[in-house]
Amino acid sequence: MKKIQLEILGLSSSQSQSGSFALILGEKGGNRRLPIIIGMFEAQSIAIQIEKISPNRPLTHDLFKSFAEHVHVVILEVVISDLKEGVFYSRIVCSDGATTFDIDARPSDAIAIGLRFGVPIFTVESVLSEAGIILSDLDEAESETEEEEDEDEDDDNDTDAPRPSRTQPEAREPSGQVSLDELTKMLAQALEKEDYEKAAKIRDELNKRNG
Repeated sequence: MKKIQLEILGLSSSQSQSGSFALILGEKGGNRRLPIIIGMFEAQSIAIQIEKISPNRPLTHDLFKSFAEHVHVVILEVVISDLKEGVFYSRIVCSDGATTFDIDARPSDAIAIGLRFGVPIFTVESVLSEAGIILSDLDEAESETEEEEDEDEDDDNDTDAPRPSRTQPEAREPSGQVSLDELTKMLAQALEKEDYEKAAKIRDELNKRNG
């Protein structure tokens, strides 16, 4: 069966399920998108790997990688192989040098592990044709959303409530007002609390300052 390579395009809070996240995968060289709802822990694990942040303590997926390396097993690829009753199924393709074998896994776990090994992510046509979203459909949805927002703004103009001036300067980010030493301490505290989203923002600010 022909495999279709995917790439990670984004990760955002799910609007349909509280506490969940939407992982957006895109068809490499194509215009189809495959959204998958994943849990908070898996989203965090994927995010810190994408952002190249090293946690103070190894997460479960880091532990899997360390164990696999110690027993001389490598990951070759991740395949989102099936979709049944709205549930995605995937497998991690492994090799010990002599044989190749598959391990069943949830897509979120498989992708989090695959990122740590730097391996490609694939799916099959049956999954992408059933659950994939064509890019043009997304554009139409965004266009409709923008039109609704414009209508809301027009409705607001009928009220007497004052509207903020568009020429008013935006407030500066707090990170622009603290020293490099303070940012470094804030980064250490964020990592200690395992607040990786905040850590990524602080790291980006440090990179800007040092650049």
